[in-house]
Amino acid sequence: MVAACATMAPPQPPSLQLPKPPSDLRAVRKGGKTILTWTVPSVTTDRQTVRSLGSTRICRGVEPVLSQCGAPAGEAGAADKKSNKKSLATYTDTIPSGLQQSNAPGYLTYAVEVTNAEGRSAGLSNQVRVSLARTLPPPQDFAAQVTNQGVVLSWTNDVAALAPQSTRYVYRVYRRSLGDPHEILAGEVPAGSEGRLTLTDSSVEWEKTYEYRAEMVTVMAQDGKPELQIEGDNSPEVKVFADDVFPPAVPSGLQAVYSGAGGQSFVDLIWAPVPDIDLAGYNVYRREAGTVPVKLNSELAKTPAFRDTHVAGAKNYLYSISAVDVRGNESARSEEAGESVP
Repeated sequence: MVAACATMAPPQPPSLQLPKPPSDLRAVRKGGKTILTWTVPSVTTDRQTVRSLGSTRICRGVEPVLSQCGAPAGEAGAADKKSNKKSLATYTDTIPSGLQQSNAPGYLTYAVEVTNAEGRSAGLSNQVRVSLARTLPPPQDFAAQVTNQGVVLSWTNDVAALAPQSTRYVYRVYRRSLGDPHEILAGEVPAGSEGRLTLTDSSVEWEKTYEYRAEMVTVMAQDGKPELQIEGDNSPEVKVFADDVFPPAVPSGLQAVYSGAGGQSFVDLIWAPVPDIDLAGYNVYRREAGTVPVKLNSELAKTPAFRDTHVAGAKNYLYSISAVDVRGNESARSEEAGESVP
């Protein structure tokens, strides 16, 4: 019989359980705050699964590169890391007001330092920088009103004078449907004009509820680089229900022409089409002198033309047209057009 001997591997040192520093730290400036986001480490520096985490130190400084965290600007609580699934952490840092600058601004450098349960770390994450350019507050009297052209947003301009050429400010307005977290840009208006500013959002859908907000954006020119844009704080949201109670435009250019063929008499009417996108059709009215108009059609006329075949000889008729939208709003009647039947 041959006896086999097992080969023993050298003993492995115990894991220090130092979380691998994040490499995807991101920073977004919003008004006087910086929003930091990173992936919570799931492995250690020696490629072991993280069993537990301590707090995450928020490192901040005005130097271009941070060599160490020093006194943290804040701490994010310990994350629950019981699986290998990636999870995101976020932290909002308030920028000291004394650091914000109006001209030739500097930058603020951020990193995070993730610790283990014993408070030890493997060093700083990747580093990101945000501009310290001054941002301006949003309008406080932001308002919305529904008109036949859409929703009109208005506010008072708070910028007393235009900034230097290298810096400009823009009011930016966002819209979202009630219950929908996604926003779309409704439009923007340059700051600097005196008095009350307005923006008309004509892309709304009728009978829907919308929420609007405004912000002031700082736009700075950079040599050889795209413009730097820093969003200011949000205004209070305003809610508006786009209720369509507005009739279409009044038809114009009505003409009435008598015709007779094969013993039958009729009056043909034509007019300029109404351009409203929610137009459903037209109503046709007729009267004789001294009487009130009577509607001739039982269903809406879909095209800007109508033939009146119920005419009598030796009569003088006066015709008018109204436009009706898909919600039943009816315009005023057009100017009358007269025609005589022999």
